[in-house]
Amino acid sequence: MKKIDKISRNHDVISGGDLEELYSMKSFPVFIGCSDALEEEDIRSDLCWYISKDTGMIQLNPVLPLNLVYQEEHGSGSIGFLWLQHHQEFAKFIQQQAPKSVLEIGGAHGRLSREYKKENPIDWTIIEPNPSPAKDVDATFIKEFFDDKFTFDGEFDTIIHSHVFEHVYYPNEFIDHISNFLHNGQNLIFSLPNMQEMLKRKYTNCINFEHTVFITEPYVEYLLSKHGFKQVSKHYFKDDHSIFYAYVKDSNTKSIELPKGLYEFNKNLYLDFVNFHKQLIKHLNVKIDNISEDQPIYLFGAHVFAQYLIEFGLNISRINCILDNDTNKQGKRLYGTNMMVESPQILINMVNPIVILKAGVYNEEITDDIVNNINSSTEFWS
Repeated sequence: MKKIDKISRNHDVISGGDLEELYSMKSFPVFIGCSDALEEEDIRSDLCWYISKDTGMIQLNPVLPLNLVYQEEHGSGSIGFLWLQHHQEFAKFIQQQAPKSVLEIGGAHGRLSREYKKENPIDWTIIEPNPSPAKDVDATFIKEFFDDKFTFDGEFDTIIHSHVFEHVYYPNEFIDHISNFLHNGQNLIFSLPNMQEMLKRKYTNCINFEHTVFITEPYVEYLLSKHGFKQVSKHYFKDDHSIFYAYVKDSNTKSIELPKGLYEFNKNLYLDFVNFHKQLIKHLNVKIDNISEDQPIYLFGAHVFAQYLIEFGLNISRINCILDNDTNKQGKRLYGTNMMVESPQILINMVNPIVILKAGVYNEEITDDIVNNINSSTEFWS
């Protein structure tokens, strides 16, 4: 196996306190996405979760080099109607603060800027290590990471990021860096996944090699106040998808303390997640063993959704292939497996095909599309 220069995070990323080992998954695929390369070229590493008794923060330790985890852009935030809704609603939320010019961190495909600029054509610059501009996006892209080496000479009065905070290895330093970029009265607006609700609902895309900190609301609001940001507004997009925040830089802001009991609460939440999946996999494997060999079985989601189920022990010997709506993944192999990816359209005209589906908040959208547009006789296991 290729040697990986891992990055140790032996202390709580919030307080600097000691960590307690929580749970490990051995030899997990390091990349959430698909590959054209041979399976033997895939890299794996232990997924080791720790928790802080001081703050209750759950974090991965060690973490992996960014160029390994983000080998290429893998379509997050770009596929499906739900993501379009997110970008449109977040654009409306941003408009409440009326920015004149924006610096967006990690904009990837630029779809948020496109939705915003349909109604408000302002200057918009995106700093992104793997830019893949979508159609009709006219934002300016800078191909870099936003880190302590990044400088920007352009004009902006608002920093924006969407589903970036959970990817940051050192959230305390990240917010400090943003704070140093802004003057009093300037804005920070961001969207991040509702991680507490996601883990509560046993969603497998909550924490992984990309989302290495369990950055829930108490930590967000503590860190922002600590670094001189005053909350202006907050909005929930769906019950289990995202939280929108608007802050203004205000050096006179008083710090918010973390609530007590986060250690016990978060530890129980994560261990419930693990135990749930162990039981789920046992249940699914029994069903697979008892189904006729003529019955076609598929697994949905060429993403961490499928990788987690497989690494928890899902029997894939009877599964025909992975299904995914992303055309950029179809015809490729799910990283860390020998399973090819196909369009759900292959279900057309099949008799009672079975689809194993555990894609969190996207389950309903995926199910409706297959039942209404492809094959109404499809049976879903989740």
